[in-house]
Order: sequence, then structure tokens, then C-alpha cells
Amino acid sequence: MHLDPLAIITAFGLIFLAELPDKTMFASLAMGTRMRPLYVWFGTSSAFIVHVAIAVGAGGLLGLLPDWIVKLVSASLFALGAFLLLRGSGGDDAEETEVKTVTGFWPVYSTAFMAVFISEWGDLTQITTANLAASNGAWSTAIGSAAALMSVSALALLAGKFIAKRVPLKTVQRIGGLCMLALALWTAVEIFTG
Repeated sequence: MHLDPLAIITAFGLIFLAELPDKTMFASLAMGTRMRPLYVWFGTSSAFIVHVAIAVGAGGLLGLLPDWIVKLVSASLFALGAFLLLRGSGGDDAEETEVKTVTGFWPVYSTAFMAVFISEWGDLTQITTANLAASNGAWSTAIGSAAALMSVSALALLAGKFIAKRVPLKTVQRIGGLCMLALALWTAVEIFTG
């Protein structure tokens, strides 16, 4: 196993910048407002590690997956997330105590894992990771890419926690639900335009 520090830094920089405006960052932010952020981070990080391993190990095969199916499943998951967030944000402030959140390590972990695992198939960062692994070495690329993806998820969750402390939960849920709905629509449009 040969590690090239420049390849690690290159992979980290490219993947970090590519993931920042990505829909997964916004999904992490939204999940972090309803669920325990550390559990969400473990779930998203695990999914990212699996995707990095797949991209590095079999990057050339990723292009064989039907893109429209991946986007359809991803749009459906975002729509489900929007429904859950918007359904929980209705009513007046007296119902604040009745807002249900997903709790417990395994339910939060599996929700975050599946949301990222399914939505990242064929994503720009996965394709970039596969390309970098082919030219810069598998281990160096894997380390840099995984660190970047996990960092973006942590950043989104920290921002979500910061926002949740300063803005009423119902407002955060409404905004998060609308963002998830927009992501569902955006992904669905990509099916027909991409």
C-alpha cells in the first residue's frame, strides 16, 4: 500500500468542493434537525465509505447502472423526507411537544445510511473518485475522498444544529421539508432532461 500525500490532498479538495453544493449536504442538514446529528453522521459516513470503496474498486462498472432508476429512487426518498418533515411541521405552537422525531441509534443510522447510499449512486463525487483512483492510486484517493465526504456531512450537521438552536423547530422543519421537496423535484426533472 503506497500513500501519496499529494493524491490525498487532491482527492480531498476536489471531492469536498464537488460535494458542498450537492443535494446530499442539504439532506444531511435536514436530517440533522430532526434526528440526533452524531447518529446521522455515523450513517452518512458509513454510506460514503461504502460508496468510496465501490468507486475505487469498480469505478468502471458504475456507468452500467441505469441512471433513470437511480434518480427515480433518489427523488422518491427526497419526496418521502419532504413529506415527513412537512407533516411534522404543521399546526400551532401548542403542538410543539407532539412533534415526532426519529430516535435511537439504529433507526437514525439506517435512515441516514439509506438516504445517502441510494442517492449517491452515479453522483459526480463517485465518478470523480473512480477517475482519481485510476490515475492517482486507490488508497490515496479513497482516504482523501472519504475524508472530504465525511467532512461535508459533519459541516452540514453542525450548521443544522446551530440553526436549530436559534430558529423554532417548526420553522426549521418547514424549510427543510421545502428543500427536500425541491430536491425531489430537481432529481425527478433530471430523469427527463439528463
